[in-house]
Amino acid sequence: MGRTLPSITQTFLMEQEAFTRFRRALRRSDQIALDDLFVSAQKHLAAAAYAAHALPLETFMLSMLLEEHKEVQRLRRQMDEITGQLPVGEDRMLLVEETPVAEFIEAPVAASTEDNPALDRLGQRTSTLTDESEVIDVDPGLS
Repeated sequence: MGRTLPSITQTFLMEQEAFTRFRRALRRSDQIALDDLFVSAQKHLAAAAYAAHALPLETFMLSMLLEEHKEVQRLRRQMDEITGQLPVGEDRMLLVEETPVAEFIEAPVAASTEDNPALDRLGQRTSTLTDESEVIDVDPGLS
């Protein structure tokens, strides 16, 4: 009998585990950003299963890049609407995750981004991480 290859989810978890020491050496704000990148890569595991020609890490990095690019596109559309370059009611292609600007303004502020990983990147997370004095290293021995 031949060997069974690990599933794409198992491969993803192994790759994520391989970055554990790297993650621990990062500042807390960078750890949160890295965690977000892994979450964005995990959204595309089904598609990654079909990329047999690429190395698994390359596929996961491309998934992360895809999610970041979608975020940039969404933010550009919001800026265009705010600055008046695009009429608000104009028909255009929307991304599934696109959220109206009003929802970011009216969103309740949570005590910590660690308690609620679903917080938006524009509102609460940005305001929480802008003050460097609030950033605490998890393992001060690595500094």
